[in-house]
Amino acid sequence: MKKREITFDTFARALFFVGALVAGYFLIRYLWPVLLPFFIAWMLAYMLFPVVKFFQYKCHLRNRVVSIIITLLLAIALVSGVVLLILPVLIEEVGNIKSVAINFIENGTRNANIPDFIENFFRQTFGQYDLKKLLLKEDVQNLIKDTVPQVWDFLWTTAGTIVSIVASLIALLYLFFLLLDYEHFSEGFVKMAPKHRQPFVRTLMNDVDNSMGHFFRGQSLVALSNTVMFVIGFVIIGFPAPIALGVFIGVISFVPYLQVVGFLPATILALLQAAKTGDNFWMLIGGVCLVYLVVQILQDTIFTPRIMGKMMGLRPAIVLLSLSVGAYILGIIGLILALPVTTIIISYYKRYISEIDAEVSSQTETDALPKQLQAVPAANADEATTGEQPASTKADDTPKI
Repeated sequence: MKKREITFDTFARALFFVGALVAGYFLIRYLWPVLLPFFIAWMLAYMLFPVVKFFQYKCHLRNRVVSIIITLLLAIALVSGVVLLILPVLIEEVGNIKSVAINFIENGTRNANIPDFIENFFRQTFGQYDLKKLLLKEDVQNLIKDTVPQVWDFLWTTAGTIVSIVASLIALLYLFFLLLDYEHFSEGFVKMAPKHRQPFVRTLMNDVDNSMGHFFRGQSLVALSNTVMFVIGFVIIGFPAPIALGVFIGVISFVPYLQVVGFLPATILALLQAAKTGDNFWMLIGGVCLVYLVVQILQDTIFTPRIMGKMMGLRPAIVLLSLSVGAYILGIIGLILALPVTTIIISYYKRYISEIDAEVSSQTETDALPKQLQAVPAANADEATTGEQPASTKADDTPKI
């Protein structure tokens, strides 16, 4: 295979591409408040578009607008139902945690079996007076009203509410129009490439769509199963705020290995429970570790192999690395763009390697072909020199009886 020479034109194109990437990075950083609703709507459209297709083609609702409206209403109803079902329980559990924390600050841990270094760490970290003052307030809004002027608080709250409403409406409009012309947007990306590269780009887009679809669907089911298992486990061991803690750990477990972060609030709850009831702190932490261990074993041996076993593309370590890099570079937008960009890079690399292998194999066949063609004239020359004829010719010259 011939080595590709690096010409001035190739170097200029590469330099332009790198400059465009750098300029795009700073442009996104500058415009991220405006772009954030669009990216959120794009992610929601990606997740909701299969539902729109189901209503349009499987349920024979040929009107795309009707399918979108039904999908959005179902999504809003589902989210509202989950919030109304869980929110009262969460509020009650948070209120119990608040009362236990106030009791811990006022009375200390005289009857609790808590190591001294842990109690001293929490007191020095949070500060007794400030934490108690914060917890005795009815809510954070009352604390703000005591420290800032009424007029400024009113203006700030009003402005924040208006901005939130406008951003939500803009995101909803983005979502509607993205769902309305979803296929055209996908095909538009393909047509932006040169004609001889469009099949490659179309295949690349299909790979990204398949990888992302498998990952989101599979990881959502894994996170849901983790939520149920953590809630059941915390209820069995009698841990405080089992639903709130289980839901929190289940939600963050959507990112692989991130459920370890839930151990910090679990430690704080164990400390408060020990201060309230006098239970052994290490026994409570041991119960939390046991729940984590059982859930991890069930996840690794049953749920993840069955749900994610056939998933193509993204591995947990790659997902965690891409999310970390994306969050560090672009913040929230980086978290949104990390997985799509990673799948594009992986898919492009695989396609590029397959193209190189195809070029090498075709070049090898082309190099071998002249040698075979040279062997045919050589054989004919030998026959002409010896005067021998082929067997078929001799058979034809034999006299017939």
